[in-house]
Amino acid sequence: MRLLLLTVILVVGPDLAHCRTSTEPAPPAAQAQTWQDGDLLFADEFNSGQLDRSKWNVIGPDFWVNNEQQVYIDAPETIRFMAISETAGADGGALALQPMYWKGFETPDGRKVDFVSGRIDTRGKFEFTYGRAAARIKMPDAIGVWPAFWLLGNGKWPDTGEIDIMEYVGEADWTGVALHGEGYFGDTPLVNKHFFPPETDATQWHEYAVEWTSDQIRFLVDGKLTYRVTRKMAEHYGKWSFDTPKFVILNFAVGGAYPFKTNGIEVPYSGIPASTVERIRQGDIAMVVDWVRVYGRNKP
Repeated sequence: MRLLLLTVILVVGPDLAHCRTSTEPAPPAAQAQTWQDGDLLFADEFNSGQLDRSKWNVIGPDFWVNNEQQVYIDAPETIRFMAISETAGADGGALALQPMYWKGFETPDGRKVDFVSGRIDTRGKFEFTYGRAAARIKMPDAIGVWPAFWLLGNGKWPDTGEIDIMEYVGEADWTGVALHGEGYFGDTPLVNKHFFPPETDATQWHEYAVEWTSDQIRFLVDGKLTYRVTRKMAEHYGKWSFDTPKFVILNFAVGGAYPFKTNGIEVPYSGIPASTVERIRQGDIAMVVDWVRVYGRNKP
């Protein structure tokens, strides 16, 4: 679309943050991309009432990172499905990843925790290089939870790249994005927060997406660009780690490193206040996912 004379466009991002007055078309990096049904590589609408295990793996209790206060289990209570009548605003049914309080749950390696939850991924079943990954999700209003929607590469972390499309630590006015790669990981400099406009927040339905090419990674909320990282920006810190296949992950962590660094809560659990513990006990906290869709233009 050609811009009208003297139209002022505000482009926001660490790589470009100034007002531009021009009669020329917006540069390609700032233009929206369109994706058609024919570009669809992967989709799960979560309408069948059960997990499609031809698409998803379920992570079990032997997995533990980031001082998370839960373990993941393969159970219908933590990876459950909601009927249309339970999911106002959803297009059909929905997936709910839900933490549960389970005092003294012991993992195979002897670690004891008080929470269990759900984590699924497409590793070895669906992986892609470049394209658009999107999910429609709503969050609970609960400090210290840590649900996420993200992409991860196979092989040594972080050398094969991690793209965090949406992370949430229970502060309903914002969600976060981040990139991790060789030379920039942990408290990566390539991180950003999206603050919702008035009258909305993360507890409502939103579409979280990433558009990933060989030259840049664009993060979007409800179709609006919120953050962009170019290859040159990443290479300022280390190696561009995003030319390799990635798989999709949905998970619901409880407490741990990111919530703790945000809220500083130490008791009763790292990053988790007593109010959230009580709500997990009551069973009213979950990340609800309406659908996940991945598009690409470099099909085999």
